[in-house]
Amino acid sequence: MTTKKVALAGLLSALGVVISPYLWFPFLASKAYPGQHMINAIAGVLLGPWWASLIAVIVGTIRISLGVGTIYAYPGGIPGAIVVGGVAWLLRRLNWKHIEVAALFEPLGTVLIGGTISVYIFAPMLGHVKMMWALIPIWGCWAISSVPGCVIGYFVLL
Repeated sequence: MTTKKVALAGLLSALGVVISPYLWFPFLASKAYPGQHMINAIAGVLLGPWWASLIAVIVGTIRISLGVGTIYAYPGGIPGAIVVGGVAWLLRRLNWKHIEVAALFEPLGTVLIGGTISVYIFAPMLGHVKMMWALIPIWGCWAISSVPGCVIGYFVLL
């Protein structure tokens, strides 16, 4: 099973990087990328939280290196991947019939956890202090990227 997980993780990482130049849009000091949330949703359900978060780190790092991502790729990707993987694990433990529903929990991690981390930790470090007053608007704008991405991931899993 480990070989299959490594292969799928490599495939999803490559897919996340390949589609990144085409599916992003600028927002404030970051670059929103619904494709990452789609990958998080798929990886979290199929591989679990740790593999999904590793994929988010890989895709985020390569996006930053290519100039189509910012430091906000990390708080924007990792928490959502962990939440989806955790919910999928929980649904499996409960013998839930439709585990792919876990993909729809991605915005909880990305928007609430990742958005809060980005506003209160990353923004001051980068000199984007004006963002600190705008937690609720930031959540809304991160949701603009996260919700469509997780819905696409959900439909891919069906």
